[in-house]
Amino acid sequence: MPKIHELSETLTNQIAAGEVIERPASVVKELVENSLDAGATRIRVDFVDAGLKQIVVQDNGTGIERDQVDLAFTRHATSKISNEHDLFKVSTLGFRGEALASISAVSHVEILTATDGAIGTRATFSGGNKKGQEDAASQKGTKITVQDLFFNTPARLKYLRSPRTEIMKIVDIINRLALGYPQVSFTLSNTGKILLRTTGNGNLKQTVANVYGRHIAEKMEDIEAEDTDFKVTGLISKPELTRSTRNFISILLNGRYIRNFQLNTAIMDGYGSKLEARHYPIAVVSIKVDPLLVDVNVHPTKQEVRLSKEKELSRLITAAISNALVEKVEQTSAFANLENKRETLVDQLQFNLNQDVVNTERKEVPEIHDQVEKPKFKATKETGKYVDLNIPRENDKYIITKTWDQNVEEQQKLTPFGASPANQEVISSGDEVLANNLPRLAYVGQTDTYIIAENEGDLFLIDQVAARRRLQFEKTYQILASKKIVQQGLLTPIVLELGNLDFIQIKDKLEQIKQIGIYLEEFGQNSFIVRSYPTWIHENIEETIRQILDSYLNLDKGQSEKLFKRVAEMEAKHAVTGKIDLSAAEAKQIISDLRKTADPYHDASGRLVLVRMSQNELKKMFKRDD
Repeated sequence: MPKIHELSETLTNQIAAGEVIERPASVVKELVENSLDAGATRIRVDFVDAGLKQIVVQDNGTGIERDQVDLAFTRHATSKISNEHDLFKVSTLGFRGEALASISAVSHVEILTATDGAIGTRATFSGGNKKGQEDAASQKGTKITVQDLFFNTPARLKYLRSPRTEIMKIVDIINRLALGYPQVSFTLSNTGKILLRTTGNGNLKQTVANVYGRHIAEKMEDIEAEDTDFKVTGLISKPELTRSTRNFISILLNGRYIRNFQLNTAIMDGYGSKLEARHYPIAVVSIKVDPLLVDVNVHPTKQEVRLSKEKELSRLITAAISNALVEKVEQTSAFANLENKRETLVDQLQFNLNQDVVNTERKEVPEIHDQVEKPKFKATKETGKYVDLNIPRENDKYIITKTWDQNVEEQQKLTPFGASPANQEVISSGDEVLANNLPRLAYVGQTDTYIIAENEGDLFLIDQVAARRRLQFEKTYQILASKKIVQQGLLTPIVLELGNLDFIQIKDKLEQIKQIGIYLEEFGQNSFIVRSYPTWIHENIEETIRQILDSYLNLDKGQSEKLFKRVAEMEAKHAVTGKIDLSAAEAKQIISDLRKTADPYHDASGRLVLVRMSQNELKKMFKRDD
């Protein structure tokens, strides 16, 4: 049996480094937390080559005295706690005293530090060993430079992800710390390019704007709740603003970012049923609590904690979010339409039996003319003369037709939306079967919302909004799939400011986004400029493009091929916002076009387009047995 022996200090430091320093982001986290514990109000982080080549963290904190520099790089040396009692009331981010020793064990480290009014000190370490120390000019604070990370542990490099992933890990760490400390100014740069800059004025909403973008910050709501043990504050996104992962939920316990499944669940419970499946909000929840109620000595990363009264805290968070949203979310109940006071519109031909005049008035849609005074036309039973159409009138209430055939001819000239009749074919054989199951329907009439049609005695009600959305979805999807998207130039280009993480993700997929006709160019810090837009976007260009990009960010991994359908569905909702007054010809055209769609029974969101009432069902309604 081999003899037992004590490991060298260098080897023990390398082993310990494996627990604390997993990747470049771990180095950034430990160094920035030290800066915050030192009372820094300005922190700057610069890195090169995803942090493997160089990481520089500079602050204006209290600094380290000359005779304590060596001690700072010694394992289990710290100024945060003194005895075992302090371990159960930790009020600082760090307390283990392992960070600097672990970092210096796997890299080349240079520290430049100075306390208030003292001469600065520069010291160098490599592989856990001190290489030198000297006096140097320095401002109050500390600057630590880490180079060639894992140079003496090359096996560690094999387990790192792609440079893009490692960069996003660093960005995520700084984002969380910035949200936890809005009173501290953070600057993060990658090879000289600024990724994040916060003001440090203590305004959480402004910090959220710096981290996630102004567009997102404008859609955040304040939350606040308090009991005898906890105080909960923060910002939560409105239900329509979501992401496909929980990564945008930040729980900050006394400024420390933590991961806690039960508290995450409490946040989701606060939204109730307002969120779609597999969609998660953007939330910054800050919790202030007595350190005695928290045990942070669970994991070396200090992101897992044990909480006393966790259930009480969960209920407090859920109630705070629920109360904030109760007045902010639009009511979506279908019964709200019962309060609609508009008269029912029946766009059918109404004949005046005493005159050969057809009444085609569309209520509540007056035509505006430039004349100040206009003679009014009023049909009466006493007159049998036709009206001179050249005389200006208040509206176009009457169309004069001498015969039924002429009236039919006039009606046939009306084309829905000013377009020619659709001639598209059924998409596939499977869709053909589905579409052919829809019988040929004969137009009967309309109510305010529904088109009434019949086939062989069966009655059909067609939701005009859902039907129009289905048709618009088909139209937009075919344009996207054809990859022949016409562009319209903008007189004034649109600048899109995004959060740093969103910017990185979108930048990596610019070619894919071009496929839907959106061309983005980098423009300053975390921004893109849009100089043209696809013509299938009809209105609210900037808002639509932002929603499309949000939708893209919400796509699950490996589901990017669904981007076309997601965008087409979104555009259909934008283009068809509600019911409109349809002429008989327009209603008939909708019925005809539905037979040419992939699924005439549902819109892109799965909403029913039509319902059928059979003859037997109608007889039962009227209690007829014959």
